[in-house]
Amino acid sequence: MPRPPHRPTHRRGRLPVLLAAGFFAAAGTVLAQWGDFGGREPEVHNLRYDGRFTFARVRFANPPAGYYYRGRPAWAHGYPEAETNLMKIMEEISVLKPHLDGTNAFALDDPELCKYPVAFMTEGGWWTLTDKEAAAFRAYLLKGGFVIFDDFRDDQYRGGGGWDNFEANMSRVLPGARFVDLEASHPIFHSFFQIDSLDIVPQFYDRGQPVFKALFEDNDPHKRMLVVVNFNTDISNFWEFAALGFRPVAESNEAYKLGVNYLIYSMAH
Repeated sequence: MPRPPHRPTHRRGRLPVLLAAGFFAAAGTVLAQWGDFGGREPEVHNLRYDGRFTFARVRFANPPAGYYYRGRPAWAHGYPEAETNLMKIMEEISVLKPHLDGTNAFALDDPELCKYPVAFMTEGGWWTLTDKEAAAFRAYLLKGGFVIFDDFRDDQYRGGGGWDNFEANMSRVLPGARFVDLEASHPIFHSFFQIDSLDIVPQFYDRGQPVFKALFEDNDPHKRMLVVVNFNTDISNFWEFAALGFRPVAESNEAYKLGVNYLIYSMAH
């Protein structure tokens, strides 16, 4: 009876070795993104104002623990990839003609911010605010500015003040202002795309349901919206990583719809 062919025994260890190599490579990527608390401020190269729509992000100081993601400050999460990708979408589907060659980032007390009608902030739970910045932010909003807040939550693991810190800061900016829960019937969700249910809004990594709130002039929902808030979610994370295949294209599309609607609504109101 013929003997079975000899199989080299040295191959048996290859799979565990490959798996281990893959594990350490993945771990290195995670550590590169989450394990650096060195506090590196990204380089900011603002475009000169020329009247064209330019995406403006708000910069702010945060405590050392706020540098948990890739060693960046909390204000810079996704900067500038998230807004750059959103501007490419706006260029394709609207007549806004935004700048695609760059975006801007300003401190709240920078007078240049008032030249830009829409601003964006991430990680409001880590937001620290001086009296000067609060006064400047109040003036910006009351003069017609509109701000989108995204990517913050009550998180016992990463820390940050969560909603309480954010609401306390906004009460200094607009004393007496009251947040209103938004429903899918609000015009902001129908300004360009028809978003008939907020249940379709995806979660990149947050647990539970996203929460959408707003502040209105004189606390009157029939008057101008000053602020829209995406809480317990990270919509801009889908913008940032849309081209990398981390999540299904359909989910990224829903996140883009929100961004587009916010911009169209704010420019029309």
